[in-house]
Amino acid sequence: MKPSSLTRRTTLLGLALAAASLAAPAQAQPAGYPQTGRVVIVVPFAPGGATDIIGRLIADELGKRWGTAVVVDNKAGAGGGIGTEFVARAKPDGYTLLLGTQTALSVNPHLIKKLPYDVEKDFAPITQLASTPLVLLAGNKSGAKTVQELVATIKAKPDAISYGTSGNGTSQHLTTLMLLNRIGGKAVHIPYKGSSQSLTDLAGNQIDMQFDNMTTALAFAKNGQAKALAVTSLARTELQPDLPTLAESGVPGFEAVTWLGLLAPAGTPPDVVNTLNKEVVAVLASAPVKAKLAAQGFTPKPMTPEGFRSFIQDETRKFGELIKTNHITID
Repeated sequence: MKPSSLTRRTTLLGLALAAASLAAPAQAQPAGYPQTGRVVIVVPFAPGGATDIIGRLIADELGKRWGTAVVVDNKAGAGGGIGTEFVARAKPDGYTLLLGTQTALSVNPHLIKKLPYDVEKDFAPITQLASTPLVLLAGNKSGAKTVQELVATIKAKPDAISYGTSGNGTSQHLTTLMLLNRIGGKAVHIPYKGSSQSLTDLAGNQIDMQFDNMTTALAFAKNGQAKALAVTSLARTELQPDLPTLAESGVPGFEAVTWLGLLAPAGTPPDVVNTLNKEVVAVLASAPVKAKLAAQGFTPKPMTPEGFRSFIQDETRKFGELIKTNHITID
């Protein structure tokens, strides 16, 4: 006997419901990250510098791990402020991230009166990426061969020693003031438009001392154009283990490093932030990545999201006190 049309419809409905029930669990599972679209890491500086190089390194390695596009978008201007503000206003879905810098996150809030972003409210920290100490260089004019000799000269001849920087409020300027405050000394600040100009004058005996990034400073020292006295990290760096720290050269506890970190817009789901943290920390543990960071003078410094938030807060307090005490302003 042939089945009735009602029976056939009932059978077809049952099959459809069964198929739907099998598919439903997969559709109900939370979407993985990253799932669609491309992840963009905003670097708030022009291409070519260390910040850009490190941003592209992280982007490339994440892209390999995920099998998806992770790209760098350079949004330069306002000392990193334009790119930083852009991410602060971006959709908090984990697809727009910030390569944050010490200056933009912990220094500018104390130097720029109408900063267009609030670091505490507008960002979800993911992890610090890496840090690098500065190197204290003494010009041949100063005659100093050690930190102790340079400090003695500064104390004996107040305002007779001059130091170069690439401008007010820069890491070079703030680090020099930290040192002068710690030793109770004074020196003449000579701000330049760029570090290369001040280093040229240091080599030409026009100024006496300068802090600068490791790769550049060591190149000058190697050529005999200046004397590398110490690094500003609390412990000696593996990248130049023979160079003492300021902390062990008569300025105990001294530490001033330049750092970079990865952040997302505030409101980014915690599971996305945690996934990003896990993935980036794994990237930083890679031997090839460590080697490429070392070539830029940086050492990996992975942290938990909570740890990175606390670190930013501590740095912001430190620079705030330094800027206020020394009445630092920018033009």
